Amino acid sequence: QAQLVESGGGLVQAGGSLRLSCAASVVTFSRTVMGWFRQAPGKEREFVAAISWSGESTYYADSVKGRFTTFRDNVKNTVYLQMSSLKAEDTAVYYCAAAETSKWLSRDWSRRQSGYVYWGQGTQVTVSS
Repeated sequence: QAQLVESGGGLVQAGGSLRLSCAASVVTFSRTVMGWFRQAPGKEREFVAAISWSGESTYYADSVKGRFTTFRDNVKNTVYLQMSSLKAEDTAVYYCAAAETSKWLSRDWSRRQSGYVYWGQGTQVTVSS
């Protein structure tokens, strides 16, 4: 079993920045692909970003590309989502997710919720316009 705990959400003005953290109690975190998803009110959960074991490879949704950056610290077992130039449409509950250990990152499965086996409880991000 693994536990993921997100933090860093809050209220921010449009154009502002916010950094989310996800602390993972995964034994082999350094060999686990991590993902970020979000769910806005009345909408389905959608992919935001994914990051490879080492952090060298990342994928982003088109809607956040150039504004969001994900990175990880394998010593601290933590993955981060740095969000900049925030827009009102970024308002959502943000979730981090962990894939099965030793699964290689690929553009295909990493964008699907089914590609992940563990999920955090989510953290609310509200962007005021």
